Amino acid sequence: MSDVLELTRALITRRSITPDDAGCQALIAARLEAAGFTVETMRHGQVDNLWATHGQGAPVLVLLGHTDVVPPGPLAAWTSDPFEPVIRDDVLYGRGAADMKSGVAAFVVAAERFVSASPGHTGTLALLLTSDEEGDAIDGVRRVARTFAQRGTRIDWCITGEPSSTARLGDLLRVGRRGSLSGTLTARGVQGHVAYPDKARNPIHDVAPALAELVGRRWDDGFESFPPTSLQISNIAAGTGATNVIPGTATVQFNLRYNPLWDAPRLESEIAAMLDRHALDYTLAWHRSGEPFYTPEGALRAAAREVLTMFAGAPPEESTGGGTSDARFIAPLGVQCIEIGPVNASIHQVDEHVSLADLEALPDLYEALIARLLRPGD
Repeated sequence: MSDVLELTRALITRRSITPDDAGCQALIAARLEAAGFTVETMRHGQVDNLWATHGQGAPVLVLLGHTDVVPPGPLAAWTSDPFEPVIRDDVLYGRGAADMKSGVAAFVVAAERFVSASPGHTGTLALLLTSDEEGDAIDGVRRVARTFAQRGTRIDWCITGEPSSTARLGDLLRVGRRGSLSGTLTARGVQGHVAYPDKARNPIHDVAPALAELVGRRWDDGFESFPPTSLQISNIAAGTGATNVIPGTATVQFNLRYNPLWDAPRLESEIAAMLDRHALDYTLAWHRSGEPFYTPEGALRAAAREVLTMFAGAPPEESTGGGTSDARFIAPLGVQCIEIGPVNASIHQVDEHVSLADLEALPDLYEALIARLLRPGD
């Protein structure tokens, strides 16, 4: 059994459902310390974070990942136990096989190989792991990034191992992400009988024109490789369940995915001003998931493009699509961030999996990228 397969299987057996790390980081810390890394653990609340470094000075390259996984859902739906890694037809199955215990294991193996072959490499190689990526993301990398800012910790480049490939390993290079902003709007009316609308005020009727304006607005035309900003209404709730009662309140939840032409404060201000124009009696609560980030052309993108072309056989698509990742907390520190990982077709699904061929190739891919960024020394 190869090092990366053995470590991936060991990580999958640990039921590290957010925010429980279940011993994953302790296993990794022991390996990295044996390889000569300096390891620091940072536990905040129920969340474990691991910061491991080798070398010193600039440039600083960080490999960013998470050891937590989403719940497996109904166990009966799985072909095999999600926390008992199983190989079938050259494919490894288990919760976290793709998102992202294979990427974490490949990071560790690549780092071990690189520092063994090049103990005097230039700069600093670091790994940052959290157990709160799939959850609220409050006490994970978001919290660690604040600590780094207070300490003045320098980071030049960050590679996130999220599963980003689409059809084959290395066919996509993520060079940015959109920002994510969620809002919960509560419109207040006056409850009453539907037969006597003059004695009530229907908050659904009040809020409907405002919602039509929200969903009909074109926020922008996109930014470089980013698509236009979009707003989607995800939930609407009102009423008592009776057909003859005008509700007293209506609650609307919505989300914006936005490009670097916007930031959360400006969007919040724009939407509040629009709701005020509609003279609603309302409250509005916001959740800022993360601002957009974008890595321009430079040494990081050039190295990644070269390595992925070598592994995939063709230049990768360079994309800013997808959801969010923990890179959104590292980028504001002035860090150039990219995302490279295995195929994402099965993430968060029943029978999550990664091909053995991709798993075996991942450490080589990451090691090649590290070597291009941190020149090997004697």
